[in-house]
Amino acid sequence: MNSIYASACELAAAIRRRALSAGDVIEQHFAHIRQHNPALNAIVTLNEEGALRGAREADDALARGAQCGPLHGVPFTLKDCHSTAGLRTTAGHPTLAGHVPAEDGTVAARLKAAGAILIGKTNVPPLAMSLQTDNPIFGRTNNPWNPARTVGGSSGGAAAAVAAGLVPFDIGSELSGSIRIPAHYCGVFGLKPTANRLPITGHIPPPPGVPRLDRQMGVVGPIARCVEDMDLLCGILAGPDGRDTEVPPVPWSALPTPSVSELRIAWLPVFPAVPTAHAVRLATERIAAQLTAAGACMEQRDPGVSIEEVNAVWAEYFPIAAQTLRQVSGSTLPVKPPEAAPTTLAQWVRVLERRDRLVTRIDDLLREFHAFLCPAVMSTAFPHSAPRSPIPVDDKLVESRYVDHYLYPFNMTGHPALVLPAGLADDGLPVGVQLVGRRWADERLLATARAVVAVIGGFRAPPQFA
Repeated sequence: MNSIYASACELAAAIRRRALSAGDVIEQHFAHIRQHNPALNAIVTLNEEGALRGAREADDALARGAQCGPLHGVPFTLKDCHSTAGLRTTAGHPTLAGHVPAEDGTVAARLKAAGAILIGKTNVPPLAMSLQTDNPIFGRTNNPWNPARTVGGSSGGAAAAVAAGLVPFDIGSELSGSIRIPAHYCGVFGLKPTANRLPITGHIPPPPGVPRLDRQMGVVGPIARCVEDMDLLCGILAGPDGRDTEVPPVPWSALPTPSVSELRIAWLPVFPAVPTAHAVRLATERIAAQLTAAGACMEQRDPGVSIEEVNAVWAEYFPIAAQTLRQVSGSTLPVKPPEAAPTTLAQWVRVLERRDRLVTRIDDLLREFHAFLCPAVMSTAFPHSAPRSPIPVDDKLVESRYVDHYLYPFNMTGHPALVLPAGLADDGLPVGVQLVGRRWADERLLATARAVVAVIGGFRAPPQFA
């Protein structure tokens, strides 16, 4: 059995029933990496010796009849922002080029405890702060659908590796679309969970020794080729770790897939204030039509708030975040914030109160519907370019700040949001759509996504890697 492009669930089952050995799986993936990674530069640090040793130990444990975890023998990579004991974690930043953590972060520790085998780390922009994945240590990552195009950022190496079959899954992270942008550009699934549903302990940024700066928007979440893997991974990663004090004791309970005829989905083909490529709008409309034909109740609605309202809150939030970053860590954001007077606690309280109003209005909509469907990103993957260059959208050049305008509203409000593949545009590049769910109802969102995928189809491999 060839393990390349098998899901994590399929690999774990095949290893348990001895159809494959963990050693077979790891060796097949390393062979695939040696063949294809040089052109992609998706995986930037390999753990070959440690992974092969882990595979032998996994097979020995099975032979002894030892109890095995749900990912026993399954290979994985991690975005190079997750701390990994004994394996360098650079976050793409030159000052961390030789940083080797003494202990695993929670993500690495929980996946290893579930039996998964870490085979490497995937590329990121410096400190995960760019729309493209390129850094002075490892260079640029190329899109597996077209090497002249970006993979997005900041979880770009992760999405490229999963799309190209180098690994069945990775765990990304995002503050403003950094899981979902690469998922859209590379044609894979990417989940931004409810804020604070999964612990983020051990993630860089913040740099080692710097206090955590954000407690509303930043998350970790899986990048994979099927919804079933996402459910499995979130179940492993969810729950308090004793260190990330923001994570509540909310158990992860996977839900059965609803029938399509049960689904009630609100949807919008474009946000009126966001420049959107014709191919992206068409994909969203096609998905809505397919679901309608299959029996789902589709109602065209806005998400409860407008992008202008979100932008107005962000215009207050952003200067506060930038000032705090500079004061606490001495670092600056890659985008210059507007000039502003020193921040006061009263300002911060007012911003949070305005954010609460956005949250409750989206919650009101999602009490009526299983999910909200909309585009993911305004265009397909754009050509590699200098940072902050205008991005082609049909026959126009558009400011790059619009790239995350379908995504960051749900970082601001904390709602779970999933990007899923929606076919190819006329240029042969993947297009994604986004499903947004109720806060703390991530399992319901994934169950809804399984029903949607049954109608529209799921992941397809880039031809040169399949």
